[in-house]
Amino acid sequence: MKTENLIQTKTFAFAIRIVNASKFLKNEKREFILSTQMLRSGTSIGANVEEGIGAQSKADFISKFSIAYKEARETSYWLRLLYATDYLSKEMSDSLINDAEELCRIIGKIQITSKRVLKMQKP
Repeated sequence: MKTENLIQTKTFAFAIRIVNASKFLKNEKREFILSTQMLRSGTSIGANVEEGIGAQSKADFISKFSIAYKEARETSYWLRLLYATDYLSKEMSDSLINDAEELCRIIGKIQITSKRVLKMQKP
């Protein structure tokens, strides 16, 4: 039986929250531009993690996780901007930003460990 992959589970759950936040912003706040940016970067995190898990090499894995890290940072930016421009409440933005920052920390640690392993494997 397949064991649960923490980063896979967390990025998927985050993507669901981002999709729902995007729906709220479009339907309730009538905001389309910033919410689309948030939607793209927020769902891209998990997509890049999935690609990394299926990577053809350790270098490919590191590359995909580097992209996922950058997308998590970008998502945090859009969330902060949406809060600062009164589209998101403090509670909603804080919760999503905290999740994005947690993903950054986890992905960052995965990157560090993977780079260390890759370095040790080289002759």
